[in-house]
Amino acid sequence: MPRYLSASAIALLTLFASGVSHAACQVEWPHWQRFAERWVQADGRVLESSMEKNHSTSEGQSYALFFALVANDQARFDKIWSWSRENLAGNDLQNILPAWLWGQGKDGNWQVQDANSASDADLWFAYALLEAARLWQKPEYETDARHLLAQIKQHEVAELPGLGAVLLPGTVGFVHPDHLWRLNPSYMPIPLLRRLAQFEPQGPWQAIAESTAQLIAHAGPRGFAADWVGYRGVSASNGLFVSDPFKGDIGSYDAIRVYLWAGITASADPLAQPILDSLGGMASATASTGVPPEKVQVAQGTTEGHGPFGFSAALIPYFQARSQPWLAELQHKRAVGGLELALKGVQTQSLPPIYYDYMLSLFGLGWAQKRYLFEVDGRVKLFWESACSATQH
Repeated sequence: MPRYLSASAIALLTLFASGVSHAACQVEWPHWQRFAERWVQADGRVLESSMEKNHSTSEGQSYALFFALVANDQARFDKIWSWSRENLAGNDLQNILPAWLWGQGKDGNWQVQDANSASDADLWFAYALLEAARLWQKPEYETDARHLLAQIKQHEVAELPGLGAVLLPGTVGFVHPDHLWRLNPSYMPIPLLRRLAQFEPQGPWQAIAESTAQLIAHAGPRGFAADWVGYRGVSASNGLFVSDPFKGDIGSYDAIRVYLWAGITASADPLAQPILDSLGGMASATASTGVPPEKVQVAQGTTEGHGPFGFSAALIPYFQARSQPWLAELQHKRAVGGLELALKGVQTQSLPPIYYDYMLSLFGLGWAQKRYLFEVDGRVKLFWESACSATQH
């Protein structure tokens, strides 16, 4: 190998490095591009996130907003948020939380079909806006996030006896007689709460993170997360977790996200290991067959069926965080294969709409590809940051 390079060689290497840097800044995320082309309309509305045909949900909008940030897709981010703000919140975030369901009604009109909110979507909206404001220097996004957080605190946060501050799943329908509340463990990702706590130190976000860890730890004694959990107050200062009176103690399509959020939480977070320790049942169940179960009876620990490929994608970060790389690799292979088959229109069994599996795959596979990770304070670290910074100097 020569000790010195010619001027032409140096120029070639400089050009190559510049091209790599520029390409890294502009590089496409193929899975996101296919998702956006298939489900994101030109006006920013996300299709197929509801079981109702051609309806849209705040969940679908908020997840797509986060993925657009991960992909450095500023144009789509702005359209997704503009559509969401206008159509789900009537361009009035100071007074209205985004409605969870929008679509065509029986009267033929396209409008909000259920004005109730979904607090998980509201958290993801606020988080993505805060991070977009920080990473893209767009202060208007932070202003929207502030309005949204004020509404969340006013309408979706409650103090439960013996548990403290929690995030209710929505504004209506989750507080019942006899001091009973319904909670959804998958609605409260720890990294998002950390970022909100960093942004608003006097807010309820740190307390909600602590109560979420308790919810995960005590609601599933067999090491499984439930889709829904009840909490009953027994006195002014005490309460206990109970089986959800409407859904029972099933863990399935909602709960799979609990393992996903646990896996993508920064390992140095003080709640990361306790939460992982509370969720060992899924690791044992998957290790026994190689495939995650579709449904779990949380109290008994019995399992049923095979989860779709999106479940495998969701569990990749979980197994990595639990230092079980062989299980992560097995799920990675299954997720990639299932995704490719689904995109080709091949259905080998009765499955739910592909949207949800694809969304879980964007989270799980995107994390595995190091396209994003969460810092201890909840800030997101994105694969394009350093490359884009380099091209700007």
